[in-house]
Amino acid sequence: MDEEDEYACVNKAQLKIKDNSGIKKKKKKKKANKDIEKAIEHEVKQQQQQVKQTEEQKRTKAELAFQKMQEKMQRQRIQQKAEMTHKQRVERFNQHLDSLTEHFDIPKVSWTK
Repeated sequence: MDEEDEYACVNKAQLKIKDNSGIKKKKKKKKANKDIEKAIEHEVKQQQQQVKQTEEQKRTKAELAFQKMQEKMQRQRIQQKAEMTHKQRVERFNQHLDSLTEHFDIPKVSWTK
């Protein structure tokens, strides 16, 4: 009986949850947003192009020459790698390893012998 008395004041009804039916969300206009997004993207592209143009104009002759040489060297490296297949590179590397003396070989280590 003591246990029933302790819980006699407990509310047995459902909990009331706040209702936000009085709050209505505004609907967004899709067409206006799309037009704005397109305009923003167009402006960003124009700004990027202007930045590239100003960077090219600010470069000195030495910087331009350096960039051209870097591109030329990169093209040469790509051509060099494209000339040989992977199999040919492996064969060439194996020939190089065969030409080395045994001094550079890693000695076999065994605990049993």
